Amino acid sequence: MTQAVPSSSTAPYTSSVQRTPLAPSTKQAVEYWLTTYRRNWKGSVLTSFLSPVLFLAAMGLGLGSLIDAEVTSPNHLSGLDYLDFLAPGLLAGNAMLLAVNESTYPVLGGFKWYRTYTAMAASPLEGKQILLGHFVYMAFRVALASFVFLGVMAAFGSVGSPLAVLAPIAAVLCGMAFATPTAALVATRTQADNFSTFTRFVIMPMFLFSGTFYPVSQLPVVLEQIAWLTPVWHGVRLCRALCTGDNVDWTLVGHAAYLVALIFVGIAAARYTFARRLYE
Repeated sequence: MTQAVPSSSTAPYTSSVQRTPLAPSTKQAVEYWLTTYRRNWKGSVLTSFLSPVLFLAAMGLGLGSLIDAEVTSPNHLSGLDYLDFLAPGLLAGNAMLLAVNESTYPVLGGFKWYRTYTAMAASPLEGKQILLGHFVYMAFRVALASFVFLGVMAAFGSVGSPLAVLAPIAAVLCGMAFATPTAALVATRTQADNFSTFTRFVIMPMFLFSGTFYPVSQLPVVLEQIAWLTPVWHGVRLCRALCTGDNVDWTLVGHAAYLVALIFVGIAAARYTFARRLYE
């Protein structure tokens, strides 16, 4: 019995299967978030511009003029004007606040209200790709806002070193050191009731006592040592050194390494909590 030979009409089908694109990856997850961002980017960019303008004008110029006039010590704020001292700290603090905002309600919404993660999980995307895709988008949002903030700082004349171009990268590290563990925690929540409490009693105290507005050496010793453990303090030190050009040494590597370590710990925790929530 003669064996049938496949007709040539099947060849194009076979070759097309061989040329099928690879399975969806993190890139596809990022593209979703960028697509949604295109719908409201104008409002976010306006907010990213107005926030540093208002902060630097009110506190850097207004309050700062009083501080600079009253304090005559040459060692005052390491010899910096208050605006030059404040602006880099606000850069790191703004990155922290934005990252926390992006990793709370949007993450819970992805599980509960909009079911974004559920829809992605029904596709060939894997849990880690869904997670990393959102984290990449969060980093993009923080980076965009940080570069805008740096531009406003330059307009106010509070950039004193070429190394300042690296400050937004330091701000991204600071922001993601908060975003990844926050997202891991939010993935275990079913309600948003405690988000305001978390912001008021955890995030805001870090913002106020991290060296953004004054050196932490002005705090009691116990609070100063606690401040050293917070990610935002390390972010402030990095941004201030890069923007002013002062104290640029190997200690900056330690600050960056601390933030990177927290990011990886947060990603590991988020992979566990996301997988548990998605596939339970």
